[in-house]
Amino acid sequence: MTVAGAPRVVIVDDQALVRTGFRMILAADGIDVVAEAADGDAAVAAVRRTRPDVVLMDIRMPGTDGLEATRRILADETAPPRIVVLTTYDLDQYVYAALAAGASGFLLKDVTPEHLTAAVRLVRSGDALLAPAITRRLVERFAATGTGAGRPATAPHRELATLTPRELEVLEALARGHTNAELAARFRLSEATVKTHVARILQKLRLRDRAQAVIAAYETGLVTPGSAGSGTTGPSASG
Repeated sequence: MTVAGAPRVVIVDDQALVRTGFRMILAADGIDVVAEAADGDAAVAAVRRTRPDVVLMDIRMPGTDGLEATRRILADETAPPRIVVLTTYDLDQYVYAALAAGASGFLLKDVTPEHLTAAVRLVRSGDALLAPAITRRLVERFAATGTGAGRPATAPHRELATLTPRELEVLEALARGHTNAELAARFRLSEATVKTHVARILQKLRLRDRAQAVIAAYETGLVTPGSAGSGTTGPSASG
C-alpha cells in the first residue's frame, strides 16, 4: 500500500549515542523521529503518546526489554505500529523471539544508513523484513535441526493445500527474501497483483504477516535448506 506523508518513528535504545545516530540518519532522509526511549516501559509510553508508524526497538535494555515492550505495544494498540528490532546480537533465539512477539522485521545494528531508512519505509508500507544474513541463518538452522518436510504440520500449515500454484510460487519466492517489486518483476505481475496474492496467502494460512509466512515456508519444506540463495543486498521483505 502507498502511505502519504513522512514516516513517524520512535527510536528505542538504552544508549543515547545510538539513538542520536539513528535520529540523524532518519532525519537526513526525511523521516520524522517523534520520540526516543531508553527502556521498554518508556517505549510503551512513547508509542501511546505519539502513535508512530514504526518503532525501532532494541532488545537488550535495563528493566523491561525490547521483546516484552513489543508484546505490550502490539497488545495495547488497536492500530499498532510496525516494529523493527535492531540489535547487535545475531543470535537465533532473538530472531524467533522477536517474530513471535509480533515484530515486522529484524536488523542488525551494523546495517547501512541507506538500508535502515529503506527498511523503515518498507515496513511502514506493510511489508516485513529480515536482514539477508538472518535469512541464511534461518535456512541453516532448519538444515541443522532437521525441521521442515519431516516435521508434523501445524494447523495453519496444513492449509498449504488450499493455495493455488501461483500462490505457492509467490510464497516460495517471498520466503527467499524478495520484496513486492522483485516478486512483480519475477512473475511479470503488477505490484498490486502481488500484494493480492500475498494477502490471500496470509488469509488462507491464517498467518499474521509475511514474517510468519517465511517461517511456515521453511517448516513445511516448501523452501528447502540450500535452495534459498544468499539473499538480496538491501532490506529484504520477509527474508
